[in-house]
Amino acid sequence: MTSFDALLAEGEAVPVDGWDFSWFEGRATEERPAWGYASLLPSRIAAATAVLDVQTGGGEVLAEALAAAPRKPLTVTATEAWPPNVALARAALAGFGAVVEETDGLPFPDESFDLVISRHPVDTDWPEIARILKPGGMYLSQQVGTGTMHELTDAMMGPQPVGDSRDPARHAEWAKAAGLTVVDLRSAALRTEFLDVAAVVVYLRKVVWIVPGFTVAAYRDRLRSLPIPFVAWSRRFLIEARKPESRDEEQ
Repeated sequence: MTSFDALLAEGEAVPVDGWDFSWFEGRATEERPAWGYASLLPSRIAAATAVLDVQTGGGEVLAEALAAAPRKPLTVTATEAWPPNVALARAALAGFGAVVEETDGLPFPDESFDLVISRHPVDTDWPEIARILKPGGMYLSQQVGTGTMHELTDAMMGPQPVGDSRDPARHAEWAKAAGLTVVDLRSAALRTEFLDVAAVVVYLRKVVWIVPGFTVAAYRDRLRSLPIPFVAWSRRFLIEARKPESRDEEQ
């Protein structure tokens, strides 16, 4: 059996840039939402002329969707703020002629895109989304829901308050307040199981908001006390919103 110290060392050594989770094969399992976000993208992309992927990470999801789309948009743009991910995204998307902007904002002219997508954004600036969408344009996003993985957060940090900034109903309200029409809203709780402590370490290094400031040295005792396999629940929601064609349609 691999020792606790060896598993910690392995978890610390794994690269965590980008949003490629293939390392977890055989080390952790996670249920997937029934709606299949990635499978929704190719048809949406094929129907668009100008596409923006917000907070693209390493560009993996967008690249896969573009490869599967039966028709490519005239322009493809992505944003990403973390420099290591920017480099990964530019490499992943170079073959599609995509432009990757290094920014955590949306520095684009009004009505620039007829499709804006985002998988697991840190936050969503709904007024800005509405501003950059063309009339009739769509925003499609899979987001992290309220209380996601709080079982792991609490195990590492002690009981923590759960806010409502990721509540699907609140996001629907914010979308409507920005002038968009919500056409789809779905949520799911998904069982996640970590099969060894190295998987926990890699996950917490990669998904940094679950335990802010996580390091193996600071949380060594908590890691040792975790029951393995460790079960937690990720919460996800899908939201799709449309910008009305005209003020009359808003009414």
